[in-house]
Amino acid sequence: MSLLGFPDAAPLAGLVGGVLIGLAAALMLLGNGRIAGVSGIAARAAGLGGSGRGRSEAWLFILGLPLGALIGGWATGGLPSHFPAPLPLAIAGLIVGVGTRLGSGCTSGHGVCGMSRLAPRSLVATAIFMATGIATVATMNALDWRVLG
Repeated sequence: MSLLGFPDAAPLAGLVGGVLIGLAAALMLLGNGRIAGVSGIAARAAGLGGSGRGRSEAWLFILGLPLGALIGGWATGGLPSHFPAPLPLAIAGLIVGVGTRLGSGCTSGHGVCGMSRLAPRSLVATAIFMATGIATVATMNALDWRVLG
């Protein structure tokens, strides 16, 4: 199923993924008393901060992210991959990591968990994420930049 102007859109897969992300975030909050913000969990796994549960639990969460993707890919017939990532994307990923520390959270922490709790700083952070993403895509389209092939 494709949407007008978006031939590669997969709205059903997006809906299912969104429901699963929301369910996982709710289960972590209700069952563990912790927000499912990946940057905070990654920082705790690396010993860079965070409070609450130990590093081993954080490592299990972090290792579960690619493992879940691999299982999902296996169940649906494979995952597209582009490895190794082009250098500009690798650098961009590092910059995003720095930004999540400066912004006290990432899109999963602010956008999923914070927005659902109507946290004021998450509302502002998510508006900034969205505006920056929109501006970046508009700029790349205007300049006809291609990052991945």
